[in-house]
Amino acid sequence: MPGLSMLRNGRPDEVCIAVAVHGTVVAVSRIERSLDLLLLPGNLMLSTDTDILKTAEAWRRGGRGVAIATVVETWGSAPRPVGSHLVIDEDTNFLGSVSGGCVEGAVITEALDVIADGKPRMLEFGVADETAWQVGLSCGGRIRVYVERVD
Repeated sequence: MPGLSMLRNGRPDEVCIAVAVHGTVVAVSRIERSLDLLLLPGNLMLSTDTDILKTAEAWRRGGRGVAIATVVETWGSAPRPVGSHLVIDEDTNFLGSVSGGCVEGAVITEALDVIADGKPRMLEFGVADETAWQVGLSCGGRIRVYVERVD
């Protein structure tokens, strides 16, 4: 089943988040303990836009390939509002959320392609689309997500 899992490892200063699609882990992100408050129930993966954009800038300045995904449209019951961001690096580290965990795995996979080829993509997920059920968007709404490389 797709979704996010929070893993606590042996290091007291860090938390790991894994994204799995169809039982296969597609991304793991390590978050420093100082950001652990973002992971409280009801706040899973919610960071401020400033945190997410600063992280994208820092990763890019550090020489990493980076993409940013932004919710650009929603219809009906959508898990995250327009303007929500998810930043992804070439090693599948990520911060933020575009769907509260429903479609992050698919977005991360597409973001890796965007980082590699530089071509932005418009993704759409909704219950009318069979792939939406495959990636877990079953809230009854639809979202459109724009993914672009950070240069």
